[in-house]
Amino acid sequence: MELAVGSTNPVKSTAVERTLERYEPTVTAVAVDSGVSEQPRSIEETVRGAENRARRALAATDADFGVGLEGGVARLEGSPGLSLIMWGAVTDGDRTERGGGPTFRLPDTVAEQVADGSELGPVMDDLLGTEGVAESNGAAGALTAGLTDRTRALGQAVASSFGPFVTEYYDADD
Repeated sequence: MELAVGSTNPVKSTAVERTLERYEPTVTAVAVDSGVSEQPRSIEETVRGAENRARRALAATDADFGVGLEGGVARLEGSPGLSLIMWGAVTDGDRTERGGGPTFRLPDTVAEQVADGSELGPVMDDLLGTEGVAESNGAAGALTAGLTDRTRALGQAVASSFGPFVTEYYDADD
């Protein structure tokens, strides 16, 4: 199975490889424009970024599927504060499926900076005294004390968006 991932971030390619390992995937990272802001700030914008990445990665390759992964932040009804959200999209060129990954409430000090316009990655780097947290354990790893990490969290978005292609419970027309 040939998969094109719409990002050159190695965490995203690894998330796809690990999550879909039973299908023995060949994963190609493709630099594409998400078509959304660097820090998506709603569920809608985050999903649109994942969809754009999936479609553009597929269009740039001869892969069987294009995969897009996007992290964003959003205020969720019924939940306090600002949350980190993760969405995935998978397309075979005819249909596109979407699925979410874990959601994490951001600490107030982080949420305030992001709400004021900062991007989450650099804010987390400052908090942790690191560089490139988005290409390692990510905010997910830091905010759960390692109970999960960015690769596993994004893997859940991959599984949720790829599931309809590999189970008989969905019609292609759903």
